[in-house]
Amino acid sequence: MRYLPNGIWMQKADSYTIREIGVPSVVLMEHAAQKTIEVMERENIDFSDILIVCGSGNNGGDGFAIARLLQEKGVRVTVFFAGKESSMSEECRLQAQIVRNLGIPIVTVMPEKEYTVLVDALFGVGLNREITGAYCDVIEKMNRLKGRKIAVDIPSGIHSGNGQVMGIAFRADLTVTFQFEKLGMVLFPGKEYTGKTAVVDIGIHSSVFSETQEVAYTLERADLSRMLPKRKPNTHKGSYGKVLMITGSKGMAGAAYLSALAAYTCGAGLVQIYTDETNRAILQQLLPEAIISCYMEYEEDGLKDALEWADVVCIGCGLGKSRTAEMLLMNTLKYVSVPCVIDADGLNLLACHKEMLRVVDTPVILTPHMKEMSGLLGCSIPKITEERFQKLQEFTSQYPVICVLKDARTVVAERTNPFFVNTAGNQAMAKAGSGDVLAGVITGLLAGKTPPYRSAVLGVYLHACGGDNAKEQLGSYSVLARDLITGIGQCMKEAEEEQE
Repeated sequence: MRYLPNGIWMQKADSYTIREIGVPSVVLMEHAAQKTIEVMERENIDFSDILIVCGSGNNGGDGFAIARLLQEKGVRVTVFFAGKESSMSEECRLQAQIVRNLGIPIVTVMPEKEYTVLVDALFGVGLNREITGAYCDVIEKMNRLKGRKIAVDIPSGIHSGNGQVMGIAFRADLTVTFQFEKLGMVLFPGKEYTGKTAVVDIGIHSSVFSETQEVAYTLERADLSRMLPKRKPNTHKGSYGKVLMITGSKGMAGAAYLSALAAYTCGAGLVQIYTDETNRAILQQLLPEAIISCYMEYEEDGLKDALEWADVVCIGCGLGKSRTAEMLLMNTLKYVSVPCVIDADGLNLLACHKEMLRVVDTPVILTPHMKEMSGLLGCSIPKITEERFQKLQEFTSQYPVICVLKDARTVVAERTNPFFVNTAGNQAMAKAGSGDVLAGVITGLLAGKTPPYRSAVLGVYLHACGGDNAKEQLGSYSVLARDLITGIGQCMKEAEEEQE
């Protein structure tokens, strides 16, 4: 697990390190400059001629310190000071004065010549306003230059909390970020501006993060073996849960198959698919391991019997939006007493009946993509993209659910836990059926008695790692949803081997 702080929390960590630990700010700045140069050396950067663009804050101070240390190595450096003297932080002013004393050129007009390297130290993680005027012109000129482009801590113009471009942003080939990758650097479009990312330790303490639920986090492969529940030798299929998949309308057997297969792959002991009668024959052939129960039209007694049998329920994959589908969802929410995952058409139907979520006395996990979330919230996709954490916080405060907001960077939100931001996965996963697989993965983990929030987080990460495995085998174009399940199985096998 690793933290993904925004600028506010990085500033709190800085302050804690300086005031409580006693490390002076200027020492942290020296470490930042030295580590940046070390990364540049490892990346075989051409040091023939370097331009460093500095602002007035501590990010600019980092830039001035980099200039000084490079000159000590015999590198030809020019500093373009794009900030304001009156606005300089104490540390920035100190570093700038040292640079002046050493005779390193400081210019206040952007040079017209080309450089082998351009270092962006204009704005840091504290930027919270749109860039306009002269600063906009500076970044535009920086982007036009041909040299290798390196950002210090975060590309200038990227919001550290949401990844949005604040009017304009520096396009880096390499970003050297301090202590932690910033939240805005892993979210899109910020991710597209960071280039290759190098995280370096400069001595900032993270103790303040462990005392709050406001700092987002992500997982790494090493976390899988720790998070997956161990399977004991003296067990049977009943030990790993009975799953009810209310999935698949007429002609949508594929959604039922993929979600059920994913649940089995992630450890479920027994899966029952409750589906339209027209899907019976094909599902019996595709997945003989599953129990196939069918309906012609809504039957309350049949649904209640199935719900009483189940240890966990998943509803919505390929369900459609017919009157029968609506009755299935409404009465599932009315009668369910075990953890319930709602996906796809279940979410589209739920958008008109959100009040039902307030009366469900059992854990509920919603898995909307951006369009489905737009329906649940009643606001536009761009608005959700820009304010996703705020919107998720508002939604989960209003409704007692776990929300898995699917996107290029999927976020898991629950009002008593920190945000999880998934950084695994890839573009090959953008295929029909991928969401059905994810719903099945989460359901399968729930069946094995993994707690709901943990199931959502682990399910999202496993699904993404399965996608990474599939891409490695098949490339970006040819991956199908069923290949994700194969990749997930590989991940789980590797994690289990590490447990031994």
